[in-house]
Amino acid sequence: MTVRLILSIVVSFALVYMFTPRMIPYMKKFNFGQIVREEGPETHKTKSGTPTMGGVAIICGIILSYLLLVEKNIDSIVYILSIIGFGLVGFIDDYIKVVKKRNLGLRAYQKLIGQFIFAFLLTFYQYRFGALRDGIYIPLLNQTINLGWFYLPFAFVVVVGIVNSVNLTDGLDGLAAGVTIIYLSSYFIILLVLKDFLVIDQIYFLLIGVLIGALGAFLCYNWFPAKIFMGDVGSLAIGGAVASLSILTGTFIIFPVVGLVYFAETISVVLQVAYYKRTGRRIFLMSPLHHHYEQKGLKEIQVVKGFLKASMACGLVAVILVLI
Repeated sequence: MTVRLILSIVVSFALVYMFTPRMIPYMKKFNFGQIVREEGPETHKTKSGTPTMGGVAIICGIILSYLLLVEKNIDSIVYILSIIGFGLVGFIDDYIKVVKKRNLGLRAYQKLIGQFIFAFLLTFYQYRFGALRDGIYIPLLNQTINLGWFYLPFAFVVVVGIVNSVNLTDGLDGLAAGVTIIYLSSYFIILLVLKDFLVIDQIYFLLIGVLIGALGAFLCYNWFPAKIFMGDVGSLAIGGAVASLSILTGTFIIFPVVGLVYFAETISVVLQVAYYKRTGRRIFLMSPLHHHYEQKGLKEIQVVKGFLKASMACGLVAVILVLI
C-alpha cells in the first residue's frame, strides 16, 4: 500500500498543480473574481477581483486520482460523491456570486437545503449499510457504542456542522487548505492506530493521500498573497471530505479535538450572533475568529501561521488521546 499511497499524493498534487494555474487566466478574462463583503476587514479590500472557484481544480484532481489509483467499492464511491455533492452546492453559490454578480449568492436557507440533502444521504447510507452502522468510536474508553435510531439525527447534525465549519475557516489566504492538510495528516495517524480495532479499509488511507496531495498543490497558489481562492465550491467540497471521512469510519466524536480550529471558528460565529441579538453588543471584534485577530492588529500571515500551529497541537493531542 505504501507505493500506492505515495502515488496517490504525487498524482493528485501533479494534477491540481497543473490545473490551477490554467484556470487563473480564464477567471481573469471572464472577470470571475472574488467579491469582498463591505463589512469585512479593510485589509481585504485589496483582494477584490482575485480569481476564485479554484476548488474546481481541487475536485477535478481528486476525482481523476481516485479513478486512477483508488479501489472502487461502495464506501469510496459514497466518499467521492459526498465531495462532489457538497462541492456542487458551493459551485452554485459561487456561480451566482461571481457570474450573476449577486454578492450574497444563494440565500442561507437555499444553501442549507442543499447541504441537508447530501448530509442525509451520507448518514442514511452509513446507518443502513456502513461497516459500523450506528456505532461510534469513543477514545480513552477504546470502544464503540451503538446509538440506535438516534444515530441518524446526531450524525446528520455533525455532518452539517463539520461542512460549515470548514467553510467558515476559508477566510484567509492558505488557512482552510493549510489547516485541512494538518487535520488529514493527524487523522491518517489516528486511523492507522485504530486500523485493526475498527477494521479500517486501506482505501481511506489512499483517499486521505489524494486529498493531501490536491490541497498541497492548491496551497502553492493560495498561500499569501493568494493568486486564486478556492471559493465555496472548494471549501464545501473539502468539508464534505472531512465529514464523510469521520462518518464512514465511525470516528466523528474525535472531530472537536483534532479539528478544534474548525470548531473554534464555528463557535465564534454562533456566540457572536447569539450575543449580539440578545444584547446588541459583540464578544469578538469580528467573526469568524480569524478576523478577530486581524482586527486586533495581527497581520494576515501571522494569523494563518498561528492557526496552523494550533492545528498541529490539536492533532498531536488527538493522537495521544487515541494512543492512551
